[in-house]
Amino acid sequence: MTIAEKVAHLKGLMEGLNCDDKILNAITDILEDLAYDVEDVQDALAEVGEQVELIDEDLEALENDYYEYDDCCCDDDDCDCDCCCDDDDCDCDDLYEVECPACGEVICIDGCIVDEGEMDCPNCGEHLEFDMEEEEEEEE
Repeated sequence: MTIAEKVAHLKGLMEGLNCDDKILNAITDILEDLAYDVEDVQDALAEVGEQVELIDEDLEALENDYYEYDDCCCDDDDCDCDCCCDDDDCDCDDLYEVECPACGEVICIDGCIVDEGEMDCPNCGEHLEFDMEEEEEEEE
């Protein structure tokens, strides 16, 4: 039984008892208003919950599209692949800013992408290649 139904039942009992007490009638009117307000809030909350679920699903799809390189097949210790995550000196935590020569967008990438040597710009789709050997030679 909802709050509004309980208040309606209470009003019916008061009418059945021929209760003409002004204070009790005022209290039941206030309870009735509160019950309708609570129902409105519950309806709005349910709608917001549905919207949050849709946003969460959309965000998950975006993460899967744009952060594919974060998904590593090496979660298993017995993995025999050539992924950089098998290396003890993996620099996946290093971040680099790269400017796309086609669109000028600055992209933040991690060391694993640099080690792979290539990727497509998420903004314009231009194929980008990285050669860190030249930069390492300049530092020496």
